[in-house]
Amino acid sequence: MDRKIGVLLLNMGGPERQQDVRPFLRNLFSDRQIIRLGPALLQKPLAALIAWRRTPKSQANYQKIGGGSPISAITARQAAALEQVLAADGVFIIRPAMRYWHPFAAASLMEMTAAGVTELIALPLYPHYCRATSGSSLYDLCEQNRKLGLNLPIREIRSWPTEPDYIACLAACVREGLALFKGETAQVVYSAHSLPQKFIDEGDPYVDEIRLTIDALERQTGQQGRLCFQSRSGPVQWLEPSTEDMLIQLAVEGCTNVLMVPIAFVSDHIETLYEIDMLYKGQAAKLGMRLESTRGLNDEPLFIEALRKLVLRAAN
Repeated sequence: MDRKIGVLLLNMGGPERQQDVRPFLRNLFSDRQIIRLGPALLQKPLAALIAWRRTPKSQANYQKIGGGSPISAITARQAAALEQVLAADGVFIIRPAMRYWHPFAAASLMEMTAAGVTELIALPLYPHYCRATSGSSLYDLCEQNRKLGLNLPIREIRSWPTEPDYIACLAACVREGLALFKGETAQVVYSAHSLPQKFIDEGDPYVDEIRLTIDALERQTGQQGRLCFQSRSGPVQWLEPSTEDMLIQLAVEGCTNVLMVPIAFVSDHIETLYEIDMLYKGQAAKLGMRLESTRGLNDEPLFIEALRKLVLRAAN
């Protein structure tokens, strides 16, 4: 009898409608693996307060990209495409499992059980391991598996910063992006989601793994880029330089063209569609620079092939 293997694509999720924004933010700030808001007893009340305060601004930003995040729909497309290409390799059932919005891990696990799955592969859609992203999602998945009494065996793919087809897909996007400048020189800028500096000081491999991706990518493109970090919030020390500061520095150096590569994101969402394509593009224009960005990997066939190979290696 063929093995029936379930594959869960782990991602953070996002609010699909305006009314989802506040509960999504509350779920996000309730996660002590991302941020510790005082004693554990106060985490949820403080998370609710922060969500309440941030909701109006977040809703306005989501409104600018259509009212909500497309990440759930994109992850569902990635799951469907991956299931299709794996059909010739065995019996695989692929489903998304989101950390902070639907479908949550518990619901996806129950769906897997109902389908007769007897073993799981957890595939975070974060190429670079960080305890606040992959770590939190993997922990939550294992906790839900235990709490539901399913006890399904789970194989974890913790990170994949140099997966060859992933790098090749990124390289194709960089070449395509540079072509927009029609032969003019452009500075490649890699923008990754920021983290509190203390995560790295405590040994998190996130930045080191991003640099592995950049090294592999630059060997293919022959283009040297500069790394910066976006989406920071709160009073703690964050990774530097920020994307905003990087753009100012490039303007001071006389740069006129910037190709921004969202190096740590594999799906379009608020950080690419609003922050890069609107906020940073506008900032660059005010500084006298043209900014273009590479498109999201989303369900690109070569990217889906990268995921297929990751799954097959984990299954064997």
